[in-house]
Order: sequence, then C-alpha cells, then structure tokens
Amino acid sequence: MPSVAIEIKKTCPAAKIPECGTAGSAGYDLHALLDESGSTGVMTIIEPHQTSLIGTGIKIAIPEGYCGLVFARSGLASKRGLRPANCVGVIDSDYRGEILVALHNDTDNPQSIQNGERIAQLVVTPCLNVTFKEVDKLSNTDRGTGGFGSTGN
Repeated sequence: MPSVAIEIKKTCPAAKIPECGTAGSAGYDLHALLDESGSTGVMTIIEPHQTSLIGTGIKIAIPEGYCGLVFARSGLASKRGLRPANCVGVIDSDYRGEILVALHNDTDNPQSIQNGERIAQLVVTPCLNVTFKEVDKLSNTDRGTGGFGSTGN
C-alpha cells in the first residue's frame, strides 16, 4: 500500500496519535481528548438523540490533493449507537485546526465517552480537483435517469 507522510501536532501531551487497529486497516483510530491530564476517569455523557462535539487534541496537515474522511467506528456505532453526526466528516487539505468529532447518540439511553477512548476513524484518500463544464445535454447510458432502486435492488 502506498504511504504518504502527514505532519501532526498534539495540542497537549495527553493527545494520542491516530493508529491502525490491524495491518490491513484503512482507518486510523481517533481518540477523545476530554481533559488534558489524560486521566481515563474523565468522561462526558451524550444524552439520547443529542450530539456532542468531542476534541481529539490533534491537528494535521493533509497534503494538497488529499482529504481526510472521518467515519464511525463500527463497534461504537453498532453496539452503542454512537456515530458522527454528519455521518462522514471531511477534513480539507487547507484546514489546520484541531480535529473535532461531532458524536451523535442514536439511542434512547445516555452514552458515556471516556477520555482517550477511540471515537471515530480517519481515512486519508486522494481527491480530485475538478472543473465543472455546463452543457446542454449529457451522454446516454443504459441506466439513463433511473433513480433509487431502478437497477432492481
């Protein structure tokens, strides 16, 4: 797999550098930074059907031509009903602020997040710089204008 070097800066010593769970993982785990002490006893509660903005304590410099995509961690979403509020967050190559994750609680029960807990995953991917060209007509395809479910599934 190709490798791209990405500069990273911690906002405090307790922040954790993203890492992969396994050698084949596409996503790098993002950790909650709720308190600069790094104490695992610190937590926050996300009330039912509410969203909380959770800091990670890291800033990154994504190279031009790439973007960062912040996805849910499958275990957190399926077992505890917590996911990014915007479903997929986008980190542009010119953003230099702290990575924040807006976690939404889809359940009817309060959910807690511990300081240092893995809360989302970051996937860095190439992105194209495109130019839109207005035309009077688009090329034809077999599908045409068939929308949702038009291919049979």
